[in-house]
Amino acid sequence: MIFQIGATFLPALGIGEEIGSRSDATRTLVTPAGWAFAIWGPLFAGTVAFAIYQALPAQRRDDLLNSIAWPAAGAFLGNGLWAIYTQLYALSAISVLIIVFTLICLLTVYRRLVAFRRDFVTAERWLVVLPLSALTAWLTAATIVNISASLKFYGVGSGQANIVLATGVVLVGGVIASLAIGRGRGNPIYAAVFLWALTAIYASGGQVAPAIAYATIVSGVLVIVTTLFKLRDVGNRRHWLG
Repeated sequence: MIFQIGATFLPALGIGEEIGSRSDATRTLVTPAGWAFAIWGPLFAGTVAFAIYQALPAQRRDDLLNSIAWPAAGAFLGNGLWAIYTQLYALSAISVLIIVFTLICLLTVYRRLVAFRRDFVTAERWLVVLPLSALTAWLTAATIVNISASLKFYGVGSGQANIVLATGVVLVGGVIASLAIGRGRGNPIYAAVFLWALTAIYASGGQVAPAIAYATIVSGVLVIVTTLFKLRDVGNRRHWLG
């Protein structure tokens, strides 16, 4: 956890370039508006709260924490490695591999939260389920954005082809998120964070290309409908909301 946060401060030490500068250098139509990245503040705060909670002596034999400890650690490691690589180099194919690894770790955590059999206690809802579900959703969107930026880094797609590619990426992202929500029993936290990302893409690329705007709307509707459909089930609502 300390590693993933500390890794973002290399430019302050005169090492590498800020992640924002790297992102601007390979900005695409699916890069969210700048304000969207403020979500990293709550995400980092959530992971700090999770780390403190799971480190308490009383939690050493907690069945939930024991089931997600290693994939969560892998996700935090991946976030740190991605930040270091991106600041030192660029949003290249290597950055895609790192972020995909991170997403796989988080999806493993997500699946175990979905499948967990007993009811979450209040502390678990706020300090485990909330931060890790939110981080999973944001990394889902970030992986899609990173792939798009990497393609631009290698000169793939330009002009109309760029619009078509970006539109397809947004739609595929919406389908992936909807599948994650559907299989995730309508996780409302995941849905809300992914909708945040879609809104930021609409506010950026959607103002440049109408096709991107329509793709974000379609994806958003798909996410909302899937979430509401799954939350009709009392068991699913109880699982996530108590």
